[in-house]
Amino acid sequence: MSERISIVMPVFNAAAWLEQTVASVQTQTHQDWELIAVDDCSSDGSFCMLQKMAEKDGRIRPVRLEENIGAARTRNEGIRLARGRYLAFLDSDDLWKKTKLEKELAFLKERQAAFAFTAYEFGDENGIGNGKIVRVPQTLSYKEALSRTIIFTTTVMFDLEKIDRSLIFMPDVKSEDTATWWRILRAGYTAYGLNENLAVYRRPKNSLSSNKLEAVRRIWNLYRKQEGLSAPVSACYLFFWALRATVRRL
Repeated sequence: MSERISIVMPVFNAAAWLEQTVASVQTQTHQDWELIAVDDCSSDGSFCMLQKMAEKDGRIRPVRLEENIGAARTRNEGIRLARGRYLAFLDSDDLWKKTKLEKELAFLKERQAAFAFTAYEFGDENGIGNGKIVRVPQTLSYKEALSRTIIFTTTVMFDLEKIDRSLIFMPDVKSEDTATWWRILRAGYTAYGLNENLAVYRRPKNSLSSNKLEAVRRIWNLYRKQEGLSAPVSACYLFFWALRATVRRL
């Protein structure tokens, strides 16, 4: 039985990081993979870099979009093109530890799960881990997930024989990844956490994710507009979300 993993990587002006990120895929101990790199109209030569990489490694599949459509729809193009049984996401500036695919695939199969995610480490703009590791729970349900955005996109893996890919397509909203995890969990699935640090989350000093006010605004809008929660219930979840987010970054 094939154990091919389709890796979807959205790319937008990522030339500074692509070589290092793609290398973290190529050095995986699990080698049965395809990397679907969807370029969202980059202007920095990212697509040319991907084409050159693909000439040397046929497992890399560069795709160039005709118009800039944003991260959610760019990932969705990659999901549509995926040919493997398993699906993983990797952002173009993040990194994987060498055993990430092997260990997470074994974990997914052992748990007979459709949805898994792992622990990860914050890193600087050079991709060097700073020792701050985000640990993850053994399982995560829908209600638990509402108060802790602990699932990091670069650590996720799905078994497409156990979950329909239509559930994985991301809505075109801010924090589209979180909205997607909630939708999947709300549909009755459980996310299984592998509490081992297998990825590095590169966080440049001026990254969007470092804007705390914007993060609060995004999560509030997800509660109210995507999940249809009342203001009091949303406020309760937001309190615990903020508390956990603060602790995670200490």
